[in-house]
Amino acid sequence: MQDEKFIKGQGAQRNVVNRFDRYTYEPDNEDFETVKTSFTEVFPKTIVNQVKSEDLPMEYSMNPYQGCEHGCSYCFARPTHEYWGYSAGIDFERKIMVKKNAPELLEKFFRKRGYKPAPILLSGNTDCYQPAERQFEITRKLLQVCLDYRHPVNILTKNALVLRDLDILIPMAEKNLVSVSLSIPTINEDLRRKMEPRTSSAPNKLKAVEILTENKIPVHVMVAPIIPGLNSDEPLSILKAISDAGALSFGYTLVRLNDTVEPVFVNWIETYFPDRAQKVLNLIRSMRGGKLGDKRYFERQSGEGNIAEMIHDTFKIGRKKFFEGREFPKLSTASFTGTKDQQLRLFD
Repeated sequence: MQDEKFIKGQGAQRNVVNRFDRYTYEPDNEDFETVKTSFTEVFPKTIVNQVKSEDLPMEYSMNPYQGCEHGCSYCFARPTHEYWGYSAGIDFERKIMVKKNAPELLEKFFRKRGYKPAPILLSGNTDCYQPAERQFEITRKLLQVCLDYRHPVNILTKNALVLRDLDILIPMAEKNLVSVSLSIPTINEDLRRKMEPRTSSAPNKLKAVEILTENKIPVHVMVAPIIPGLNSDEPLSILKAISDAGALSFGYTLVRLNDTVEPVFVNWIETYFPDRAQKVLNLIRSMRGGKLGDKRYFERQSGEGNIAEMIHDTFKIGRKKFFEGREFPKLSTASFTGTKDQQLRLFD
C-alpha cells in the first residue's frame, strides 16, 4: 500500500540534504502539499552554455529556467539546484528561478565578435516548456530572437506546449533552423502520471509529434529514461507509435541516479511501487556495476550487463522495423547574419 501521506502529483516526496550544506534544518511538521510553487527572478550574465562533455553531441545549450515543475524523480538536473542553496528534492519542483533577461543575453551572444554559429540546444538541463512558460513566455522570446538572427536551435521538451509557438517554428523550419525533440518514456498513461506527473499526457505528446510533422518541423523522440522493471517492456510499442505519428528519429538512455538524484528516486519508487521497488533498484544496479549511478563518459550512456544488452537489442530491432530509411536533417547555419533581420520580426 502507498504511504497515506504521499504527495499526489509530485515526484520528490521530501527534501533531501543539500550535499554542499554543512548544517541543515527541516521542520518535522512541514506540510509540502500546501506549499505553493514560487518563482524568483535571477539575473545571469550569460544564457548560452558551452557543452564540454565528451559523450554529448551538442556544442551549446541554454536554459531559461532553473528547477522544473514537471516532477520527474529521476531528473539528472536535480543536483544543480543545490548550487543555489536549495534541495534537489521538493525544492527543485517548487522553487523555480526565472531568467527574464535571457532574450537580451542571447542577442548579446549572437553579436559577439568572431562568433561562429552552431545549433543551440534549448533545454538540456531543465525543461524550457515547463508550466512556468505559459506565464513568462521566455522560451517563446528566445525562439523569436533565433528567428530574427536566423540562428539554428534544437528544442528538447516533455511538454506539448511547444505547439503554442507554431507561428514562430514554421518560418524557422522553412529556413532549416529548428527541430523538436519530445521526451516520451512511456505511453502507459497510468505510469506516465507517476513517472512525470506534470508533463503533457502521452496522447497529447503523440499528437504534438503529428502536428509538428504536418507542419514540416522535424521531430526526434527521446525514449528516456528506460527504467528496468517499469517501462523496459515498452520500447517497441513506443517506437511504433512515434513512427506512425511521423517522427524521423529517436534516441534513448538508461536510467542513472547520480548524487542526490538517488535518494529522491529511491523514496519515489518506494512510495509509488513498494511491491517492486527493490527489484527495480537491483535491476538498475545490474546495469551500473553494482551502483545506482554512473559518471564515466560513454559507459554512462551504454550501461553494462545482460539487462542493458537486452534493452539495446530491443531498440536495434525497433530501429530496423520502424525507422529504416528515415533521416534527420542537419540544421543550417548558412543564413546567420549576426544582426537582427527586422523583416522576420513577427511581433514588435
